Order: sequence, then structure tokens, then C-alpha cells
Amino acid sequence: MKNIRLQLEARENSVLHPRAARSSNSCRQRLEKPSPVRTEFQRDRDRILHSKAFRRLKHKTQVFIAPEGDHFRTRLTHTLELSQIARTIARALNLNEDLTEAIALGHDLGHTPFGHIGEAVLDELSANGFRHYEQSLRVVDKLEDDGAGLNLTQEVRDGILKHSKGQGEVIPAKRELLPVTLEGQIVRLADIIAYVNHDLDDAKRAGIITDGDIPESSKKLLGSKYAKRIDTIVIDVIEETLKNNLEFINASQAVYTEILKLRKFLFENVYFRTERQIEKEKIREILFAIHAGVSRDPLAYINSYPKEDSVAVRIIDFIAGMTDNYALNLSAKLISPA
Repeated sequence: MKNIRLQLEARENSVLHPRAARSSNSCRQRLEKPSPVRTEFQRDRDRILHSKAFRRLKHKTQVFIAPEGDHFRTRLTHTLELSQIARTIARALNLNEDLTEAIALGHDLGHTPFGHIGEAVLDELSANGFRHYEQSLRVVDKLEDDGAGLNLTQEVRDGILKHSKGQGEVIPAKRELLPVTLEGQIVRLADIIAYVNHDLDDAKRAGIITDGDIPESSKKLLGSKYAKRIDTIVIDVIEETLKNNLEFINASQAVYTEILKLRKFLFENVYFRTERQIEKEKIREILFAIHAGVSRDPLAYINSYPKEDSVAVRIIDFIAGMTDNYALNLSAKLISPA
């Protein structure tokens, strides 16, 4: 059999944009024998897809905790929607779609149960603070495969680590803060394109906001419907990036302003609105109870790896990896043991 991987690498070299990442140039933390049929970025994508952390995303909150309807997003559906948006942009710009997909699928592997609120509580519990993007890298480097890690390429690891913006700059003025690859930059921008749109959609479904609450300037420029907004933003990103000859992934100032406006609207009216304070306190009580209970008898719960890390750090790993239901059930057991 001919070496299919070499054919795929040759195709990348001949077809992709000069600024696209090439899998033949990638490197791993530990040397491995190459695959005869898959490029290195394809192998990374597959390792992430088959990981336990990826499977757990289906039971982790995106925004709404234990919603009654079946159509609310989870962390997994967010990841898949983001991946589709990112791949569309990468394909249009003739960049490496396999690398883009690998970063997209792995970007939230370290996210906590209970969404934004869960992350804020773990930040309280962790001595060094908690940031889900750092935890995502820790998952693929140290926690998956029984502590051996997935040994991903440097390009995928960099994209995972630098995908997050919080409430900061999405396209920072300091280019060194961006992922080193254009594919990683696509995921960083596609992340906010995905969540500002699907979180608005879910918030309307939950009856928290109405179409009339969404900023008028955003509806006028981007569109009033979910699909139209995504289409407008994606086309704008492609056009603006082509204008700068793919120096970096960009959006027009007008569209970028509206994206940030929608993010601010969500933080104020959905993620941390006053009415969710009771929910936040309940989640805080649950996670603090788990932390206290596990700390009393850590060896009954936590992994023995990474051996170089303290028990306190591994307890945070244990809690961060939980699905919502697992956390609810364990807290009930710890608070009211049978």
C-alpha cells in the first residue's frame, strides 16, 4: 500500500495557502512513529474525539443548568457548532481544516460542570485560580489516557491554550497574544461567533429575553435571526482576512463592535444576571460540599496521577472533570450519606 499520509502532506503543500499550517512541519512533545494513512493533525483530531473528556461534554452545562427542554445547548453541542463555523472559515481561506477541527474539538475539554458559574466557583476553590483553557491543556497533556496524555502536536496545544478571551479582547492589539497559527486564530474568533449566537437563541427559548431586548444595532447590522447573524459574521471574517492577505484572522470594525456588544449583553442579562444569584449560591454550595468531602478522604476519589502534582491540585482535576449530574449525585451523597 502506498503511504497515504505522504500523499495527504503533499496535497497540503501544493494546495493550501502559503500561511497555512502544514502537518508535515508539526512536532509532538514525545516522538512517535507516523501513521501511514493520517496526517499528524488528523491523528490529534481523532485522539480528542475518542477521549473520555470529550464524551463528558454532552452532560456539561453550556449556560442553562438542567433545562426542561431537549433543545438547549450543552458544552458538546457548543463544541460541534463552533467546529462547523471554524471549518467553514478555514476552508474558505484555504487553510488547514484538519488542524482547525482538532483545536475546535479540544478547546473546552477542561471546562467545569455548571458552565460559567462552575468555573467561577472552582476559581475560588483553587489556590492558584482556575481557568478552563489551562485546564483543557492539562487534560490533553496530563490527564487523558490514564495520565499519559494525548501527546498532541504543538500547534493544537497552542490553539487550545489561547482560544479563550473571557471578557477581554477577542482580536488583541498585541499579536503575540494570538495563537501562533491562523487556524488557532480562527477557533478563537469562531468560539465567540458560536456562543453569542446560540446563547441568545437559548436565552430566548428559556424566556429570559425576547427579540426586543437584543440591541437594535446588532439586529440591523448582523440580522435578527440566528442563522443570518452567523452567516453575516462568517462572511465578514473571510472578506476582512482576505483583505489583509491572511496576515491574521480579522473582522471589520463594525461587525467586531456588534459582536462585543452582544457578548456584553449576554454577560449582563443572561450569564450573571441578578436572578441567577440563587442558582449560583446553590452551585457554590454543591461544589464546596464536594471539595470538602473529597478532601476528607481524597484517595477514595482522585486519580493517582499526575504524581508530581499535589493532592489539592488533583482534587480540582476531579471536580473539573465532572458532569453536572455526577456532581449533583455526589454532593447529595456527601451531604446526606445513606
